[in-house]
Order: sequence, then structure tokens, then C-alpha cells
Amino acid sequence: MNLFRLLQTRAAAGKPVRVALIGAGKFGSMFLSQVPHTVGLEVPVIVDLDPERAREACRTVGWEAERIAATTFTADGSKAAAGEVEVIVEATGNPAVGIRHARAAIAAGKHVVMVNVEADVLAGPLLAEEARKAGVVYSLAYGDQPALTAEMVDWARATGFHVVAAGKGTKYLPAYHDVTPAGVWSHYGLSADEAQSAGMNPQMFNSFLDGTKSAIEMAAIANATGLDVPSGGLAFPPCGVDDLPHVLRPRAAGGVLEKTGLVEVVSSLERDGRPVFRDLRWGVYVVLEAPNDYAADCFRQYGLKTDSSGRYAAMYKPYHLIGLELNISILSAALRNEPTGQACGFRGDVAAVAKRDLRAGEMLDGEGGYTVWGKLMPATASLKAGALPIGLAHRLKLRQDVAHGALVRWSDVEIDMDNETVRTRRAMETRFGAAR
Repeated sequence: MNLFRLLQTRAAAGKPVRVALIGAGKFGSMFLSQVPHTVGLEVPVIVDLDPERAREACRTVGWEAERIAATTFTADGSKAAAGEVEVIVEATGNPAVGIRHARAAIAAGKHVVMVNVEADVLAGPLLAEEARKAGVVYSLAYGDQPALTAEMVDWARATGFHVVAAGKGTKYLPAYHDVTPAGVWSHYGLSADEAQSAGMNPQMFNSFLDGTKSAIEMAAIANATGLDVPSGGLAFPPCGVDDLPHVLRPRAAGGVLEKTGLVEVVSSLERDGRPVFRDLRWGVYVVLEAPNDYAADCFRQYGLKTDSSGRYAAMYKPYHLIGLELNISILSAALRNEPTGQACGFRGDVAAVAKRDLRAGEMLDGEGGYTVWGKLMPATASLKAGALPIGLAHRLKLRQDVAHGALVRWSDVEIDMDNETVRTRRAMETRFGAAR
């Protein structure tokens, strides 16, 4: 609770925290909107494939002309780590690009805030280890659900509670796994024209709907906290905030979990499409177990919602503000030398699953596309099955047919094993797979 004071001290000394942003999309724009109101924080470099679009984003979020004129806008990612920049924010969403940018930043002695959860799930444990060896911070992005959930897990454990489950809420029905970008907008109550005029990317928003983004975020949480992944993948049980301790407890105690200590996502929709009462669609949660009768009594005395036994309770945060909260990660890295969540092992993986019958010769189109969705799996199971990570399932040609609902495997695709991203992923599997 001292980040603001530490930042004030830096500002008073004339040594602002200097940040380079890579990727000026929605997340990046939300972060940029806070910069003029954070004394002691500067963003001298913004990298984007379209520098003029990034410049326009700054105008849109309220940057004054003088600040824009003093900022370098470039498409050259190598310029992000130049000069006196302390922190690199990687917000492209492209896993291959994210890994490359993170390694370049680490090599240059810069802290990395990885908004790009896709890159983190593909190779985060390896990147975090490389950062530690270099004496810099590699961090998940505060404001996004993985970092917020990891914070709640850390709070629960540090106060002596056993974590039964942790995760987030989302809008989910089983049929969503097969939705493609062509049909995504009807599920958001928008027309294609309305979405296009708002600058909304159908493939990105489809990844939120088809379960891929939930799988990626839960893998990141598992890898950062040491929580386990459900053996059959996410169940997405319908559940409101008042029922979290009742639903998300072990089956032996009357809940839906196969055991304690799992990540899970709760749905804001009942299976028949009705809305869940007091849903957690925009928030995160942790379910905890009282370690003794006295603590259980305190749950009741202080008004916590519990299960019928009184031993399971939940804490939750109803909203997350993504880029508006990103300063917490940046300042934590620069001023405390601490991450706001960081991969410490390889417990969860996200495998590509066919959305329909796929034929040899077809090209996979990655997260949120027409061909595959991402399923959360225990890392051990994913490695044993030879499952293709969703982060690599883009612009790859199938060597053989894959049935609807089946895993896509490394052996099913034509892939360049000398590709830098592929080699990084394989190195992560070798380094951390055996440790799991």
C-alpha cells in the first residue's frame, strides 16, 4: 500500500518511471488514458504496427498535443528497450511476437509486464526464469483477471487459509465452443456493422466467447499459483456470487470439484440460457476453507456467505478494469522489484481442439477463429497426448484429418521445428515439463 508514495518520491527527485508500450489496442489505450493523470509516470515510446493509429489512440483517450509531440511512435519493436525506459509493456496479443519482445527486453535489462497472456501460457515459465536470472521482473498484468486472481490466492494463503478454488466468471454455454467469427456478434447483441464501426475485432471477441480466452487465463493462474487444472478441462458451472462456496467445493462435500486446489470458471448463464442470479461475469473469486472451528465461526460472525457446513467461504471482486489498472504492475516492477503474478511452473496448458471436421490440407487460423478453440488441460496430460498448443495453431497446414471435437496434435500439422517460437516452447516443455 505504498506505491503512490514511492512514485511521489521518484517524481519529486525528477526521476519518473519511464515505460514503453508495445501494442496500442484496447488494453493499451485504457492504460494510456491514465498516464496524464499519474504524476511520475511517462511513456516516451509507443510501438504499434500502425504508428498513426497509435497516435490517434492517444488523441482519443485525451492526450494533449504537447505530450503526443514528445512521444516516439514507431512500428520498430527494437526501439522499445532503447534509452532510459525501465518497463516494457507487451500488449500485442500475438504469442510469437510477445515472446520475442519479452526476450529482447530482458536481454536489455528491462522489466516486462506481459499483458499478452497468450505468450505467457505458451512459454511464461521459461521467460520468468530468464528474467530472474537477468535481475529484472517478468509480471502478469494487473487489471486483467489472471493477476487479480493470483493476488486473491496470495492473500488467502498469506492469511492462513486453504485455497479450494480460484478463477473468474464469464458468459458460457457448451454450444459456444463451435461459434466462429461469422456468428459471434449475435451473442453480444450487436450487428456486424455496429461492431465494425466500434472497431471490434470479431476473432478476438470470439475467443472470449468460445472458451479459449478462459482456458488461457486459467492456465496462467495455475502456472502462477501452483493450483491444479481440472482433469477433464473447465466445467463452467453456472454459479452466482452467493453460491460460490456451495458449488465450488469438493464433490465429497457436495460441490462440483473433483478435489480441492483447482482453477475453475463459473458461467453467468444457466444451461438453458437463463441468467444466473448475481452472476460474476466480469469478476474474479477465491473459495477458501476455514482451517479450524474458530475461523469458521468468524465467517458467520462477520457475514461471509458460506456453504451449509459453514467451513467454505468465498471472497470475490465483481469487476476488473484491465488497462485502467495496469499502473499497479508497472509501478510494482519499477519501484518494488516485484511482479503482480508470475509463472512459477508448468501446471496448465491450452490445447487446440477442432471446431468441426477438419481436412488434410486446411490451414488452422488460431485463437477465436473458424477451425479450433482452446481447451484447458493439465500440462502432464497435454504433453502425454502430444497436443498442439493453441498459441501455435495459427497458419499451420493439417497433414491429416481431425474429427470435430478432437485434439489437434503436433503430429497432425506441418510445422517448422526450427521456428524460434516453436523452439522456445519446446525448451519450456523440456525445462518445466519434467518438474511437474
